[in-house]
Amino acid sequence: MRILHTGDWHLGRTLEGRSRLQEQEKFLDELVAMAEDQQADMIMMAGDVYDSVNPPAAAEGMFYEAAARLSQNGRQLVVIAGNHDQPERVAAASPLVWQQGITLVGLPSPEAIKIHIPRTAETAIIAALPYPSEARLSELLAGEGDEVELRVAYSAKVGRLMRQLASSFSPNTVNLAMSHIYVLGGVESDSERPIQVGGAYTVDPSALDIGAQYTALGHLHRPQAVKGSGMIRYSGSPLAYSFSEAGQAKSVMMLDITPGEAPRTEELFISSGRPLVKWACRGGLDEVRRWLDEGRDSHAFIDLEISLTEAMSLGDIQSLRKAHEGIIHIRPLYPALEEEATLTSRAQMPVPELFRKFYQRQSGGAEPEEELVELFMSLIASDDELKVGEEDE
Repeated sequence: MRILHTGDWHLGRTLEGRSRLQEQEKFLDELVAMAEDQQADMIMMAGDVYDSVNPPAAAEGMFYEAAARLSQNGRQLVVIAGNHDQPERVAAASPLVWQQGITLVGLPSPEAIKIHIPRTAETAIIAALPYPSEARLSELLAGEGDEVELRVAYSAKVGRLMRQLASSFSPNTVNLAMSHIYVLGGVESDSERPIQVGGAYTVDPSALDIGAQYTALGHLHRPQAVKGSGMIRYSGSPLAYSFSEAGQAKSVMMLDITPGEAPRTEELFISSGRPLVKWACRGGLDEVRRWLDEGRDSHAFIDLEISLTEAMSLGDIQSLRKAHEGIIHIRPLYPALEEEATLTSRAQMPVPELFRKFYQRQSGGAEPEEELVELFMSLIASDDELKVGEEDE
């Protein structure tokens, strides 16, 4: 069977007040076209349908329309809730849509999802785990131990639940896993909020060692593979949602998979969505205006960093924003002031520390031996004594 893996749509999200709905709509059109062109049998959406638990009506309408289009011609759509979603909201339409080939999963469940694909006469078993907050896991595993035990190891609890879901796997089915979690080793960006790096809300890759042929993840916005047993991958977000994602190529994953075999995968790149670009203009306002006249990055959202010798006027700021509506941030830098501050800082620095920094700069980062520092200090002391003697004469 052929499967598309996507996630982190964040419908309704804005960029500093700029609507992204038009871009998101174009992405969904592109995704529907991909599903048709690639003859996908199933789409796995790994969470964060919306950007908030109370999304705008336009975002909800966009999701339902996309779901209807993605499930045409016998295609199956499986969606789980992410940490940005209100789980009951995501799953609310389940009674109306499940007969149309749309499976919506809001809360963690001990039961795996079974999807039959008529075209290939194959069955997919999906160990699907929506975003497992501590509260949701505690409710689900309340009978498994006391409160202290439940709070000990989030990763271990996720692993136990995933193994329970995987108990439905068989040699004759396509065995898949899907979740919305932060797996250790993944590279995050600023736009995943909130994220607990190194804390209780991270999952060790061993928790996903359940025998799945492919594990479809959501949460991190950079498309990437995660080291672990089997094939584990984040599809990433379809649009760049923060400037920490500037320059990232956005994509979805296409799988061709049969029971008992490793999947054949292809990364399909997304062309919709405005790029996010960082400008560092060391030549001041003249350089910025030259780039604007050249039409550089005319379709992009821009984070502008500009070196200046004097403060920008309100008129300068307004003229830049008028010249390019995509300029989001304007961050002036004053190198002369920064250099003055550095010199002031150095003047207050102890002499041995100044010598160490000088030595590191001259030697490419090497640390001076303590004996060398002491020798330098003794030379300075000798020089001071010599000057005092000359003054006495």
